[in-house]
Amino acid sequence: MKPPVLQAEGLRVRFPGKGRRPGVTAVDDVSLHIGRGETLGLVGESGSGKSTSGRAVLRLVPLEAGRILVDGEDVTRYRGARLRRLRRQMQMVFQDPYSSLDPSAPVGASIAEPLRVHEKMTKQARRDRVEELLDLVGLRPSHADRYPYEFSGGQRQRVAIARALALHPRLIVCDEAVSALDVSTQNQVINLLEDLRERFELSYLFIAHDLAVVRHIAHRVAVMYLGRVVESGPVERVYERPAHPYTQALLSAIPVPDPKRRGAKRILLSGDLPDPSAPPPGCPFHTRCAYAMDVCKREMPAMTPIAGGGEAACHLQTTGPTLTGRPLSETEVPA
Repeated sequence: MKPPVLQAEGLRVRFPGKGRRPGVTAVDDVSLHIGRGETLGLVGESGSGKSTSGRAVLRLVPLEAGRILVDGEDVTRYRGARLRRLRRQMQMVFQDPYSSLDPSAPVGASIAEPLRVHEKMTKQARRDRVEELLDLVGLRPSHADRYPYEFSGGQRQRVAIARALALHPRLIVCDEAVSALDVSTQNQVINLLEDLRERFELSYLFIAHDLAVVRHIAHRVAVMYLGRVVESGPVERVYERPAHPYTQALLSAIPVPDPKRRGAKRILLSGDLPDPSAPPPGCPFHTRCAYAMDVCKREMPAMTPIAGGGEAACHLQTTGPTLTGRPLSETEVPA
């Protein structure tokens, strides 16, 4: 049996404070795994640690703890030339393609940059590869000579995807890759990503705040809150039978296009995300949770296996109603 393309275990990222400002633990004990040809959706509120987790996976921010395995090989301690070789296998598509492309250079030069850095190719061979990549993402070869400002947002994101594909990677981290696009363009880019995944057996870590988009593209989903994964599992199980109160609240906020179904109760969370530099004791979600018990204020819940696949970190699964792997809908909100 082949190992997962990505296996991240116990990742911890801490940013030191400046002056009197305390440091912030942005990612705490996060574990993720992604199989070949699989898409893992990573969701949560702004400030939950999604993007930092994606950057940690690619070694773009330093790890305080944890390890990262790529195809079963521990690459956490790679430095210099070995880390540079690893970059070929793991690429990123950022949220804003205009910021990630050089505005003073034709897009063909931006796409060719990883080829210049990592491959020994002639200028004509690079040009041929750039034109091939543009065709792969639905653009014309002549577009290589245009500048980023001459493209629409969706076209620029296609250019960014082409650049990510240049070195035949196994894993691509998509950090809010479609959130800045209008709905119709989102659908086109998502369909493109799906086609490329099937064609090249790519693996995606798809970071997003739009849960409707994640349901369409992902095979599994992990939900983050205040730097921790609070629930994970197959998309259908998590969306239809959430086991964590935070997941349930997020799903209730998805807009419903059918007017006949808009009567579903919206779960409103009280307060804001706690200060990550001073997280609450016990379960980090207890300050906003309608189900919170005394144990939630004292002890951090462990991950519990959930019926239908995945796991959730919630005391409701082991204390109080004792759901023992059943969905949250099988208990009532305490009075």
